[in-house]
Amino acid sequence: MSIFINEAHLYLRMKINGEAATTQITWVLSYVQGGVTEAWKDNLLDELAKKELEIKTVETLFKKIRDEFGEITKEDRKVEQLRMIEQGGRTYDEYVQEFKKIARESSYKR
Repeated sequence: MSIFINEAHLYLRMKINGEAATTQITWVLSYVQGGVTEAWKDNLLDELAKKELEIKTVETLFKKIRDEFGEITKEDRKVEQLRMIEQGGRTYDEYVQEFKKIARESSYKR
């Protein structure tokens, strides 16, 4: 999430600096898309609509994002990239497990 927040900060400074906080918050939320983040956004928008939650600044929104999703380190991103690699239609994890099974069943000794 830190990459998303950094990029959002840059855009806000370049393009909509000085705009109302609601405009900035709406812009940031419009780019929260896909998977669990989309569901989180929908819940947040529902809370805002029902006045169960109030977000007055974009920094408050960024804090909520960080609180919900945490800071993702470079190592976390690399691990996720490895998990998404596919080999012959199989995920990394499936491929590694098959490799370990074949290696274990073989008579090969180092």
